Amino acid sequence: MVADMASLIVFIGIIGIAFWRKNNIGILALSAGVVLVNAVGMPEKVLIGGISASLFITLVGITLLFSIVIDTGALDLLARKVIATAGERMWVLPILIFIAGFTVVSVGPGGVPALAIIPPLAASIAVRVGFHPIMLILIGICGMTAGRFSPITPESAIVAEAVMKAGLNGSDIIPALMVSVAFANFLAALVLYVIYGGYKLKRPLQKLETSVEAFSTRQIVSLSGIVAMLVLVVCFHVTLGLAALLVSGVLLFCHVAEDSTVVKMIPWSTIVMVLGVGALLSVVNKLGGIELMNDFMASVMTESTAIPAMGISAGLLSFVSSALGVVYPTMMPMCVDIARQIGNVNPVAMMSAVAAGGAVSGISPASTGGALILAAVAGSYKEKYTKEVEGKYFLELLIVAAAGLVLFVTVAALTFNFIADMMCP
Repeated sequence: MVADMASLIVFIGIIGIAFWRKNNIGILALSAGVVLVNAVGMPEKVLIGGISASLFITLVGITLLFSIVIDTGALDLLARKVIATAGERMWVLPILIFIAGFTVVSVGPGGVPALAIIPPLAASIAVRVGFHPIMLILIGICGMTAGRFSPITPESAIVAEAVMKAGLNGSDIIPALMVSVAFANFLAALVLYVIYGGYKLKRPLQKLETSVEAFSTRQIVSLSGIVAMLVLVVCFHVTLGLAALLVSGVLLFCHVAEDSTVVKMIPWSTIVMVLGVGALLSVVNKLGGIELMNDFMASVMTESTAIPAMGISAGLLSFVSSALGVVYPTMMPMCVDIARQIGNVNPVAMMSAVAAGGAVSGISPASTGGALILAAVAGSYKEKYTKEVEGKYFLELLIVAAAGLVLFVTVAALTFNFIADMMCP
């Protein structure tokens, strides 16, 4: 009893310390894991074994491949081509931004790399045509989040790894999770469009580009790498991470991109964070800490409150920690045990609520996503981006993040169980 409570306190404490000190939580988690296993007399191989090799291969493979594609400018050009089709039909632009965000994320890179593409693109278009920049960026982020749980993204790999430990097949639950999150974000995009008065803009302030340069040979080859990866996974059943690494190796061999450049583009900090937290969680789980948390949460939940409660918990936790590194690996497996204890609640619906709630706080100005949104607006407005404007948008993002969590939790409570029962009975 002492070990399970102590391990849980250590895990929660590490999250708080990392947020307070602004350290990489993965490094602190591994450090705490070393102390914890030695303090309780547990073999160190438990901690080492908790570092998932398969997840490491998946994350490195996918992010390396898309670092190559991004380095060629192919994804940016692809998004611009989508936008150029709008012409002067203002109502089409938010739709295309949503589609661009969904497309860029769902084809494999996940949400983090797309943050370097969609917000700056949306902000520059908003300034040129007269839309509120925060509105258009957030609609693009809604599209990104809608595609974030595509079966070939790093997010899906993390979720699949987490639920596998709870005895479920990750590939079975990912489609239902994606549909639920996409539905909630589609509604959120509509709400943003109405609240910000996007429908009032009839004509652009400046003429948009209607033609965009053709893809270069280098860009076409890099985009073909994505198709090749999908063929290897679907037709030849090659593991996703290994398929991405194989394709990346071929592209680098052909000098489509420079090795030294794209290796630096891999988000090593994120990878260390995810793997480090996962390793500490494996120790906490062995000591009974996760079971203790499950029992407590199940004791205060009912059939009607379980789904929204998990969404709120995920959202609040992700305000002070990483959704990828902490929220999803911690809470996804908990959904299975809690659903079993409560009864009549589909665990996939609870996982979808965790996915939606955990993602929405990414637009908070205290997060990386929110900071990149503000940076995108600053880059588009330039000299007009005063401290007063920055303060206004900072507060605006904070309010929208909180309101978005309320919206997502409401949608989750009303629809997620129905979707999960339809797709994962």
